[in-house]
Amino acid sequence: MTIELVGLVDWLTEAGITHVAMESTGAYWHPVYNLLEGHCTVLLVHAAHVKNVPGRKTEKADARWLAKLLRHGLLHASFIPPRGQRDVRDLTRYRTKLVQERAREVNRVQGV
Repeated sequence: MTIELVGLVDWLTEAGITHVAMESTGAYWHPVYNLLEGHCTVLLVHAAHVKNVPGRKTEKADARWLAKLLRHGLLHASFIPPRGQRDVRDLTRYRTKLVQERAREVNRVQGV
């Protein structure tokens, strides 16, 4: 929830965290990235580029591995467009979805 993410930002700021690394899996990174963007340096990395050795994977082990790679400067951040461009993309995608929904409803009414 947003309130917990805002709490995370406050906690990281109080702890003096200046850099954050996270994997780009699905769309789960969007809200975290948007809230952290102005407060610290956020590196969004492709999951396949930071794959740990095969075996038992846990979230804690992945987080430790990302932190270790970040400390040693071995992470390459993905390109994230500026906020304005992201907003325009979101609006364009939303409009496309609305147009498709409208067409679907028109076809349904015509079928009846």
